[in-house]
Amino acid sequence: MKFSKLPSSVENHCSQHVDLSLPVEQTPMHGADVNAIDHTGQTALHWSAVRGHIQVAELLLKEGAKVDAADLYGYQTTHVAAQYGQTAFLCHIVAKWNADHDVPDNDGRSPIHWAAYKGFADTIRLLLFLGAYRARQDKEGCTPLHWAAIRGNLESCTVLVQAGKKEDLTVQDNTGLTPAKLAADKNHRQIAFFLENARRVHERGCGGNSYFVKLSKFGLAPLLWCIIIALIFVYMHSIILGDYNTNMTLPFGFFSWLGVFLATAGLVMFYRCSRKDPGYINKNTRDSQNQRDDEPLLKRGLHNLEVLDGNWSQLCITCKIVRPVRSKHCSTCDRCVEQFDHHCPWVSNCIGKRNKWEFFMFLILEVSAMIITGVTAIIRSAGDPASPSSFGGWLGYTAINHSWVVSFVVMDLFLFFGVITLTVIQASQISRNITTNEMANSMRYSYLRGPGGRFRNPYDHGVRKNCSDFFLKGYNEDIERVVQTLQPDEEMGPIQMGRSEVAHNCESTPLHGNGTDHCSTDSPVNSKSHRSKKSERTPFGLGMGLGRNNPSSRYVRSLLPL
Repeated sequence: MKFSKLPSSVENHCSQHVDLSLPVEQTPMHGADVNAIDHTGQTALHWSAVRGHIQVAELLLKEGAKVDAADLYGYQTTHVAAQYGQTAFLCHIVAKWNADHDVPDNDGRSPIHWAAYKGFADTIRLLLFLGAYRARQDKEGCTPLHWAAIRGNLESCTVLVQAGKKEDLTVQDNTGLTPAKLAADKNHRQIAFFLENARRVHERGCGGNSYFVKLSKFGLAPLLWCIIIALIFVYMHSIILGDYNTNMTLPFGFFSWLGVFLATAGLVMFYRCSRKDPGYINKNTRDSQNQRDDEPLLKRGLHNLEVLDGNWSQLCITCKIVRPVRSKHCSTCDRCVEQFDHHCPWVSNCIGKRNKWEFFMFLILEVSAMIITGVTAIIRSAGDPASPSSFGGWLGYTAINHSWVVSFVVMDLFLFFGVITLTVIQASQISRNITTNEMANSMRYSYLRGPGGRFRNPYDHGVRKNCSDFFLKGYNEDIERVVQTLQPDEEMGPIQMGRSEVAHNCESTPLHGNGTDHCSTDSPVNSKSHRSKKSERTPFGLGMGLGRNNPSSRYVRSLLPL
């Protein structure tokens, strides 16, 4: 990726404030005005945000730089950090220097608008975690979700939808278009389908007064409970106590009743698993409006080691907490769960750190019970003296005279194959100390990738220790052994901050439009159609406008890529 050389005015401006050839702590200021501005109103602090130089920004701020300094277009340092995806820089100046993370620029666009527009999902997570107003509409009537939809960034849309409400999906801009319609208008079909589906899910969820919705909140646990009770009753009545014209021996009788005991014990584990706390992490219930009066609890959370290491996915934008590694927010329970495995509708609960032992024991007991009861049913029906000796004759005789036994065996086999599959999967994962969620998202979680990018489970201590910890303690330990690897920084030249130079370099690509143009990367001819030709140029300048009524900004808009 190539970038133009800095204008001489900007180079002189930066060189007056910071000598980047020296270590930051040795950089002399010589009484320079750290709040000096260039022709666009930008300070050296703005420039440090472009490259994410936290140490340089720290030096400038200690020397008296204004963290809330805005340029001619209303861009503060937080806007610039969001525009360039400098999440760590943004986190630092907000947590330590109380920079305003939700201040709008001259066009009514806050940093979260820019993060959504540029597709920086981690920056969006941080801003939402800090309580950024996601429903703010700019001068075009667009929310951050509108801009994410225009750009066709699925991850950004997903983060905003997960943190939002139904109203965020139905809000219209000044032209009457919702985010889904804007995505469809830009030919982002996957985004449009995702947003429409999210809207339908929200509409079904909002109809919570219906009997079906109220019943669905209980999950399938009552149904599974009734099925197990019914099977135990049929087994006892029609198989153990049924009339087969033959008496059971004592060992076989003990074997038959063992199935009842195991099934009953499984019901106990089933009840404990469905009622037990799976490992919920307490939410931050502080009122976000009162957090501005004293030290914000959310900002204290930004000093968490996971955040300092750059694991921005550990920020839960719903619970407003920094969740531990291996935990996940369950959309069904609306809570974060430690060692989240999966949400099981059959037990109407999440499976996590505190109830996975009960869940696995429930599977083991029920599988054992199904094997014993199935074998007992077949032996009892085959041992009936009145049944024919041929297989076909025996099958017909059993179906007519022992229909309940046939029904039991069919149901038992049907459930057995599903439960045994789940049991084997869970046993395999326990032996490797990994969860279902981690297996499904192994490519997304950085702590599950080794230096070469291959799958690596840092929590696997061997089958013996993994199994002993699980069965003796009830859970596996979270002892991280992740090896941090330094990735080479992407080669990046200085980014042009001057707007006049951009216009000069781009005179061959004018964009005819007006001041109501909607988007800088896929800018429409006018705000009514939201259509334009897609440009594939590299962005220049500090904080390009999403739409401005001046010639240079039109040239800038034509340069921004899709």
